[in-house]
Amino acid sequence: MKSINKVLIVGGGIGGQSAGIALRQIGIDVEIVELQPKFDVYGVGIIQQANALRALDVLGCADEAMRRGSPYPMVKMCTPTGHQIAEAGTPPIGRFPSHNGISRRVLHEVLLERSKEVGVVYRMGLTVDTITNKQDGVDVVFSDGSTGSYDILIGGDGINSKVRNLIFGESKPNYVGLSNWRYAFRRPKDLDTGYIYFGKQSKLGIIPMTENSCYIFVVSAEGADNPFITQDQMIPKLQSYMAEYPIPMIQELIDQVVDAKLVNYRPLETLNLPAPWHKGNVIIIGDAAHATIPQLGSGAALAIEDAVVLAEEMKQQDGADAIFSRFMQRRYDRCKMVVESSEKLGEWELLAFEGKPLPEGANIGATMGKTCMALTQPI
Repeated sequence: MKSINKVLIVGGGIGGQSAGIALRQIGIDVEIVELQPKFDVYGVGIIQQANALRALDVLGCADEAMRRGSPYPMVKMCTPTGHQIAEAGTPPIGRFPSHNGISRRVLHEVLLERSKEVGVVYRMGLTVDTITNKQDGVDVVFSDGSTGSYDILIGGDGINSKVRNLIFGESKPNYVGLSNWRYAFRRPKDLDTGYIYFGKQSKLGIIPMTENSCYIFVVSAEGADNPFITQDQMIPKLQSYMAEYPIPMIQELIDQVVDAKLVNYRPLETLNLPAPWHKGNVIIIGDAAHATIPQLGSGAALAIEDAVVLAEEMKQQDGADAIFSRFMQRRYDRCKMVVESSEKLGEWELLAFEGKPLPEGANIGATMGKTCMALTQPI
């Protein structure tokens, strides 16, 4: 049985970088190809719950993420006027707090610095054009015409994964009828933890990122046809959603929305590839396999956990089939739970925004709490 010594990772996002670090830590040579010519991270802020920090700690990144982010104790769920109705989030796990808010760009920097420290090799402006599975490895042709041979190929190239489409055939993400708006702000002096406010036509959250910065996210229903939002609509639409919440620390931020290019707008899509997520010597992880909408703030955490588990199983060096099968046993149900629970929460939010009754027994707080508690379990 050939041992695994050389791995290609397609995609230099959170999942790809995490996998690169995890594999280098067990002595495997790793090459990452990233389609973008340079790292220019799309996004504003990200919520890391305790399970994400636990996984980052295995990579040697948790302390730096907390130092450069903003740990906070809970998410307070509130009415549009600010009356608290519940608390949400994973409980602390050991020394890791319930939540850490951090800039997505900063998280990428933390992972990039660590990956270079452990010896991950990057090739930028490149992806794969063809993948040929062989008995003892994988041959690839890259987008620049060059070729390479590897023991294992990991597809960590996101929700629109080229690796997934090459290996499993085309599968398109599902638009759920909701959209997400994000914008970074100076942190109000009254922001002591994370908050989510449930309005009639939107949901607004405000999350600390550092001692001096925070971000707001708004979930809205822009239409079943997923309309294109022009740049000149970005500022007034986001400001109009924020204006629905008569809360002083939200109102004081409205005038800070001044640059349409910094409004991060994204229609929400989901994808849950049926098992298995591997074929031959190729496996996909993160959003390429199980893209979730952000209702539980767990998409990045799942990708980091995937990387940690895959490296743990690869230590045994007993062949791709055995390694990948054990990986699926540990990851499939957990990821499916998050994707499906997030979809359910999104469905209920959409019904509420449309003024329709929720199904009997629907309980947003209880569903969030049950899922977040499950995420504290070992991976």
